[in-house]
Amino acid sequence: MSVIRAFIAIEISPEIQDKLKQVSFQLKQQLEGVPVRLVPVENIHLTLKFLGNVSYANLEVFENILEAEVSDHQQFEISIGELGAFPSTRRPRVAWINVQAPPELFVIQRCIEQETACLGYAREKRSFKPHLTLGRVSRNANSEDVRKIGEVLDSFNVGFLGAMRVKYIHLFRSDLKPSGAVYSCLYTAKLKPSRREY
Repeated sequence: MSVIRAFIAIEISPEIQDKLKQVSFQLKQQLEGVPVRLVPVENIHLTLKFLGNVSYANLEVFENILEAEVSDHQQFEISIGELGAFPSTRRPRVAWINVQAPPELFVIQRCIEQETACLGYAREKRSFKPHLTLGRVSRNANSEDVRKIGEVLDSFNVGFLGAMRVKYIHLFRSDLKPSGAVYSCLYTAKLKPSRREY
């Protein structure tokens, strides 16, 4: 059976991407020589659900789930800024930018999580924390590398990068190439315009 890697996510606006490029460039300079893989800015999304392997036969099912769960909700705004790390800056594995979002996003994400769980896709063990992944610490990093990365993240100040209106949620395909992951949009579900835009 033919399968693809897929995930459900929100695209970041070009204006926020430009700000992320500046942050990523500065962070790369400060982390030179330590094993951290920074995510190409064009690949940075607000992921709601990583699905992993999905059969072509199931794609229509995911499209129906997205349409049902997203089209009933209104557009909303998210604010982006401040640097953090999972599980912490003292033991960083993932460096990220925080996303502040209204309850609407959490409701949509929870519904998607429930519907995909019914299809047999594992629930995320950790509670949903909206974020944009900037980079990942290599598994080859030694304790000294991790300490240095933590110090850089602690001292690296990222303020408010901007806000954007979320109008769409997408189903993406991820193809792993020698040069890195390449994402392509398979399906787009549209949120309802907010009442003041009617």
